[in-house]
Amino acid sequence: MSHESEADLPGEAMLPGTLSETLRAELVAFRRDLHMHPELGNQEFRTTAAIKARLEKAGLHPRVLAVGTGLVCDIGDRDAGRPMLALRADIDGLPIPDTKSDCPYRSTVPDRAHACGHDVHTTVVLGAGLVLAELHRHGLLPRPVRLVFQPAEEVLPGGAADAIEDGVLEGVGRIIAVHCDPRVDAGRIGLREGAITSACDRLEVSLDGPGGHTARPHLTTDLVTAAARVVVDVPALVGRRVDTRHGLAVTWGRIESGHAPNVIPQHAELSGTVRCLDIDAWRDAPDVVVAAIDEVANLHGAKSEINYVRGVPPVVNDPAVTELLRDAMTTRRGGDAVEGTEQSLGGEDFSWYLEHVPGAMARLGVRPPGERTVRDLHQGDFDADESAITVGVELFTAAALLDAKDR
Repeated sequence: MSHESEADLPGEAMLPGTLSETLRAELVAFRRDLHMHPELGNQEFRTTAAIKARLEKAGLHPRVLAVGTGLVCDIGDRDAGRPMLALRADIDGLPIPDTKSDCPYRSTVPDRAHACGHDVHTTVVLGAGLVLAELHRHGLLPRPVRLVFQPAEEVLPGGAADAIEDGVLEGVGRIIAVHCDPRVDAGRIGLREGAITSACDRLEVSLDGPGGHTARPHLTTDLVTAAARVVVDVPALVGRRVDTRHGLAVTWGRIESGHAPNVIPQHAELSGTVRCLDIDAWRDAPDVVVAAIDEVANLHGAKSEINYVRGVPPVVNDPAVTELLRDAMTTRRGGDAVEGTEQSLGGEDFSWYLEHVPGAMARLGVRPPGERTVRDLHQGDFDADESAITVGVELFTAAALLDAKDR
């Protein structure tokens, strides 16, 4: 779906770097191709090859990351005394089916979908790179810019760690990103200083007991009841042991146990997520959650084995970089195109970059203006108003030019 009517608003020409109609159409086609061919984390070989080929066609020299997927590409000549601005995109899809019924570019890969907008993020950074490369050829790019196409954002603890280890932040002074937001109209962005996402960890629990007959639960460990109590009581217990303002929440997504109605099983499995609004509370979360699980399991006579998988901390937007994004969007589309946004309970491994350099993430509006139905992220029918690609590209190009001017 594409709505281009808002693309030529006053203020767009105040900085170079707007898109030609030809490039707009090319980027929409590129995004649709990615949407039709989603790849899971660390398997994005086709996606990586497509990005690499287009950057090389523009005369650039991208480098594939050491893990085999994802790329990094500099535009302009490196200057050790002038740190670069990095533009980051995530390139992986999700292991869910694409359920859009009448969409000509729906996924062609069974049980795979770009249901989180990473195809849009990738196309935005690619488009910004192409525009900035053209500006560089004409001597209009005052400072080099780095493009980072990161794999495996959806795989905890996230592909950002591998990208950082591969040196993508060397020479970088600031980093910016966007994330699709189906609650925000296309043509607008949402900004927030400070934490804009939450910490997210994964939790896997095994419970064991001797098993037995449902006629004699008093002679064994009633493992199904024990599992049920862990599901119900652990979130409540955690909620009473941590300041509620820190938003530490345990939510279960899977519970499995037993095979017959008259047999008390010997084994049960639970898995879920731990999310937290506050970074300090997140650092203490494993101890609090594990203690609560052990306490409830022991109360019901079950032996517990817990695998607490560290995920990502919150994305904490730097105030100065957030203001850079605000200024860039205001320059392109006016102040009314920027709105405040709340802190999400979703996790994002962009946070790992911010442990090293200041940066900020903006919410990129992808809801068709006037549409009331929200196609939420991580749902099989998710789609984006493709005019958001133009908005994202021009946001990033303006940010690159304003960042060079300010620093």
